[in-house]
Amino acid sequence: MPAPVARRFRFATAVTAALLATSGLGAGPAAAQSAPASAPVPAAKAPNFLVIVADDLGWSDLGAFGGEIATPNLDRLALDGLRLTGFHTAPTCSPTRSMLLSGTDNHLAGLGSMAELMAANQKDKEGYEGYLRPEVASLAERFAAGGYRTLISGKWHLGLKPEQDPHARGFQYSFALLQGGGNHFGLDQSADPTKGTTYTRDGKVLPSLPAGFYSSDAFAGNLIDELQRSRKDAPGKPFFAYLTFTAPHWPMQAPDEDIARQRGRYDAGFEAIRTARLARQEQLGLVAKGTVAHTPRAPRGGWDGLSVAEKREAARDMEIYAAMVARMDANVGRVIDELRASGELDNTVIVFLADNGAEALDAKTTGAKMLARYTSTADNSFDNLGKGTSYTTYGPEWAQAGTAPSWLTKAYASEGGTRTVAFVNWKGLAHRKGIGGAYVSVADIAPTLLDYAGIPSGGTRFEGRTVLPITGKSAKPWLEGKAAVVHAADEPIGTELFGSRALRKGDWKVTDIGDGQWRLFDIAKDPGETQDVSDKYPEKLRELSADWDTYAKANHVILPDQVPYRP
Repeated sequence: MPAPVARRFRFATAVTAALLATSGLGAGPAAAQSAPASAPVPAAKAPNFLVIVADDLGWSDLGAFGGEIATPNLDRLALDGLRLTGFHTAPTCSPTRSMLLSGTDNHLAGLGSMAELMAANQKDKEGYEGYLRPEVASLAERFAAGGYRTLISGKWHLGLKPEQDPHARGFQYSFALLQGGGNHFGLDQSADPTKGTTYTRDGKVLPSLPAGFYSSDAFAGNLIDELQRSRKDAPGKPFFAYLTFTAPHWPMQAPDEDIARQRGRYDAGFEAIRTARLARQEQLGLVAKGTVAHTPRAPRGGWDGLSVAEKREAARDMEIYAAMVARMDANVGRVIDELRASGELDNTVIVFLADNGAEALDAKTTGAKMLARYTSTADNSFDNLGKGTSYTTYGPEWAQAGTAPSWLTKAYASEGGTRTVAFVNWKGLAHRKGIGGAYVSVADIAPTLLDYAGIPSGGTRFEGRTVLPITGKSAKPWLEGKAAVVHAADEPIGTELFGSRALRKGDWKVTDIGDGQWRLFDIAKDPGETQDVSDKYPEKLRELSADWDTYAKANHVILPDQVPYRP
């Protein structure tokens, strides 16, 4: 690899080695995969819960997952906890969030597709409402009924109307961006959801944002305020907090000083960064040695196919992206410091995840039509990139460096779209450190947290109304070493979005990237989905494709008659 990348790679490796040593962890897969030594130490009181969601973060962006971006706060939490290398979400954001808060499939929870990208034949159909259905008892509602103080700060993306606001869905304290994203400096804020991004506090629309607004700073700062305020309002009550960043979702925007710290770090290009990350994943034990990565799509012919000017701009886009990730990490550190100062940290279960794979949409090509209303008035001159008046993406090449070794990116049901960075950290699971490779679904988060809180999660009645049952599985037995897996090898688990489909059953998976063709993979041997073994195992292909048909019928899946979003 080029010398500058090699030097950064060696530095990042040294930092991770130091963190591993501090955490008492081994870097190799044998040490990381070792079974728990003993049962967890019971908490003195009901645990707190902090769920942190990053928006479009790549699987390998964090240092603890192989990346070169400086993320010391998240790295410490990840390395001192359990990194989930088999964690899966829906292919995009709002469907994932509906599953996280409902514990059931997105097609049942109301987000069979994204509200803003609903196909004509899906509109007005049950399960395709475009918001979190009232038939779902949200995780916040369940925690509130169980005696918890409930807090959200950040992206909501599960409904725009007052009755769909997070404050109306169980969050007693809320600072929320209602839409799926927006200008990180708040320059598009509007009290009218049809004219710009809308923010609410405790269910009331905010007429304006404070001076100096930046998304990650604001979301962390407001959560800290909510923690302090709710602690005074309800002393002694445990909390469920939901911190949902919009970083590093496009537009690529960050404070100047953060971008300046990244200058020159990506001049070697997409391939060099991807190669370095893959090597580091092997060293950390995140992937088996010799794992074959899927060949990335290179619409511009790779780094060497770019002109000098194109390389300069592409490197700058990634510098801005890295600055966004680093700024998010620093804000996670602020929240952790608050919990430490309040004495609540040791009894707080922290779950971190990205909502889907890295975003490959390119504002100049695949996203030109979708983003035209923003880019047409933006100042995307080179010196202005990253500022609040610019509007840019970082494109498919950098995105596939973030999802490597997996196939493709956000919006696809391939591993690159659905296998995301995730970890759990809690002193009560001090015995369970390292790497856990079992398949875990985002729908498993709700029943797992409720299990640890001692709050019932079964049945179809909640506070006098009929609700959908939670279909995810509690991972508590697996986390405590009492079960080898979360999902049995014969349990089919399906997904679909924008016509891209998949079904997992044990180590087998069928994947359709949206072209209508099933491909069969042995994920245990081929996590990069590089070898279609349909011809070798036709019976298995038929079995899993039939399982997907059963899943689709049970979850009322309606395949779209058009696909407006396919990066």
